[in-house]
This record gives sequence, C-alpha cells and structure tokens, in this order.
Amino acid sequence: MFLTILTFLSAISISIIAAGYSIIGLATLFAGAVIPIIAMGSALEIGKLVAASWLYNNWSSSMVPKALKAYLFTAIVVLVFITSMGIFGFLSKAHLDQVKPQSGNALNISVLDKQINQQQVIVDRAEKTLNSLDKALDKYIDMEYVSRGLKEREKQKAEREVLNKTISEATAKIVELNKTKNSIELEQIKIEAEVGPLKYVAELIYGDDAKSHFDEAVRIVILILIFVFDPLAVLLLIAANISLKQIRLKKNLTKIDEKEQLEKRIERQQSKIERLKEKDRDFRKLVAEVGELKDMSEDEIKLKLNQIYDWNDKNN
Repeated sequence: MFLTILTFLSAISISIIAAGYSIIGLATLFAGAVIPIIAMGSALEIGKLVAASWLYNNWSSSMVPKALKAYLFTAIVVLVFITSMGIFGFLSKAHLDQVKPQSGNALNISVLDKQINQQQVIVDRAEKTLNSLDKALDKYIDMEYVSRGLKEREKQKAEREVLNKTISEATAKIVELNKTKNSIELEQIKIEAEVGPLKYVAELIYGDDAKSHFDEAVRIVILILIFVFDPLAVLLLIAANISLKQIRLKKNLTKIDEKEQLEKRIERQQSKIERLKEKDRDFRKLVAEVGELKDMSEDEIKLKLNQIYDWNDKNN
C-alpha cells in the first residue's frame, strides 16, 4: 500500500512540475494571452490525468464505445506532446537567457577592442610625430647648430604640448576601456563556468567539434528530458491505478475466502445438529419403549432387553 501511495504521489508531483514548465513555455510562445494560456493549460493537464485514469479503469468495459476509447487515447497522446512542447519552450528560453548575455558580452568586447585600437593608433601617430620632431632637432645638434636647434625647439613647444596632451588623453581612455573590458570578461568567465557542464555534454557528443555544435547538444539534452518527463507522469498514474486494482482484487479474494470458510463451518454445525436431533429422537423412542416394560411378562421383557442391546451395539 505504501508503494502504491508513493507511486501516486510521484505521478502527481511530476505531472504538476511538468504542467508548470509547460504552461510557462506556452505562455512564452503566446505572450499576448498569458492568463488564458494558464487557464487552458491547467484545465488540459487535469483533464489528461483524469482521462488516462478513467480510460485504464474502463478499457475492458463493453459499455464504453470504441470510438470514445480511440478519441481519449489520441487526446492523451496529443496532450502529452503539447506538454512536452511547452517544456521544450521553457527549457529553450532558459538556455537562451543564459547564453544571450554571453553573446552580448562578446559583442561588447569586440567593440571595446576596436575603441582601444583606435586610441592606440592616436597614441602611435602622436609618438611618431614627436619622434620626427626629435629627429629634426638631432640634425641641428649633429651639425653643431645648437642655438638654431634651441630656437627650433621653442617653435615646436606648442605642437609638442598638443601631442603630449593627445597621448595622455588617449592613454587614459585606453586604461578606462581596458577596465570595462576586464569586468565584461570576468562576467563572461562566470557565465562560461555556469554552462560548463553543457560544454562537456557537447564534447561527449561531438568531440573536438563541440564549440560549433553547442546549441545542437543542448537541444538533444532537452529532448531527452522531455521524453521522460510528462510520459513518465502519465505512466506512473496508470501504474498507481494498477496497484489500486490489485489491492481491491486481493481484498475481494480475502472476503470470498472468509465467506467460504464460514459456509463450511455452518455446514459442519448443521450436520452436528442433525446428528444430535437423530440421537434425541432415538433416545425418546427408547425411553418410550422402556416405559412399557412394567406391563410385560418376563419373556417379553427379555425380548425387549435384547432389542435394546442390539440397538445400542448398532449405534456404537
């Protein structure tokens, strides 16, 4: 009995969870009618379980039309498929919600890399210009035109300040962009750690080509889950009905056995009563015959006694 109750509770719990996931998944597919989808999904889930239980208990009944059996069986299969489709939508959305930040982070990192490269180009150009100015001054020094070189450097002062300021600003932007990039990369590492088990599954299925088939591996895992989700709930409910039917049959057999034993006891008691009644009649007859001895002669009394002895021997 405990196993039957456990089977029934397992069927109901799995069915409730499957129904919840399915309703959420269907509501995601039909986001414009969330409340009607929840009401419809709940009613259909309850109807599916009731139909499966009723159909099992009345499958062998001749009073149930075959068309009704066929329709209910088809409806149960279709509802299992609809529930599985809703679960697929729910799990797919959960996976996409997990992977979507990953793809967004990759895009952000790519944009940041471009910005960093652009700032680095600005720094490189400014440094190249500064190097060119330094080379021009080095020529004056090499030619021992120091005073002219100093005058030329004074002319370059404003330009050098602009270039140095440009380098400083670009370098500051590069540092800021790198900080942003590092934070995004850290978040990316956390997301990759969360989806790590799925990567191992993908590698188990596709081997070295797992990265390009990651989504296909996730779909395979989801299909495996939905294959054993709602069908298991329906089959466990049928199994619980089978167990309940077996318990009822055992109780009925026990009652029939007890009834047969009682009838046999009654028959034995009735047989004893009949024998006692027969003995009582014989005893009364004997008493009546003995009462007649007082009016008999000696020979007649001897004859009666012989009859009594014969009767006693016969009964013994």
